[in-house]
Amino acid sequence: MPRVKDILKERELFFVEPDETVAEVARKMVDHNVGATLVLENGQLRGIFSERDLMRRIVVGHLDPARTKVGSVMSADVITIQDTDTIEEAMARMKAHSCRHLPVMRDTQVVGFLSMRDLMNYELDLKTDELQHMRAYIHGTR
Repeated sequence: MPRVKDILKERELFFVEPDETVAEVARKMVDHNVGATLVLENGQLRGIFSERDLMRRIVVGHLDPARTKVGSVMSADVITIQDTDTIEEAMARMKAHSCRHLPVMRDTQVVGFLSMRDLMNYELDLKTDELQHMRAYIHGTR
């Protein structure tokens, strides 16, 4: 059964720190082409900052992104998953908690960040492989 660590493999861990400004973090997110990022302090998970946080807390709240620290507007109460958990468990957790991103832990250490897009792409790749095998089998039996 596929595990979360199978999706992450050797992906670099991208994160920001809580004392960075929202403007700095937004620039890094654009540069990395991501919609959310981990917020770590001394290697410990403090929260997640997402495009949704930017819209709800900065834009709608009329806060200055150049002066607002990301630690004050991030989502601090985050659901995590262990890297040994299954892909199905990750999907179920995202659905149950209505979230699109999960920090991935190995015991108490953050080792990755999983998105709904990661899960969908993984599942799509599996289905594509299955379809190719079925086509090869069908064409090979004629």
